[in-house]
Amino acid sequence: MSTISRDEVARVAALARIDLRPDEVDRLAGELDVIVESIARVSEVATPDVPATSHPLPLTNVFRDDVPELALPVQDVLAGAPQQKNGRFAVPQILGEE
Repeated sequence: MSTISRDEVARVAALARIDLRPDEVDRLAGELDVIVESIARVSEVATPDVPATSHPLPLTNVFRDDVPELALPVQDVLAGAPQQKNGRFAVPQILGEE
């Protein structure tokens, strides 16, 4: 039994200002119907004793702890720079000076 009609798909498409051909309306009505049926099946299984989850497996944070450390010496940082001037990176000028 179809729960999504062609007219509903066409109306929603018109509201969203999406121009659909008749064959697209038919195809989307069928696809949306499958989605609605799938959600209904999941709703049958989702009883109050089943906890809601966003992921099927538990997730753990894979990042290390953020521990402050001393900064690198300026000489070490600038050692790999193609150009440097007065203890800073030298880059091509992109804006005119006024």
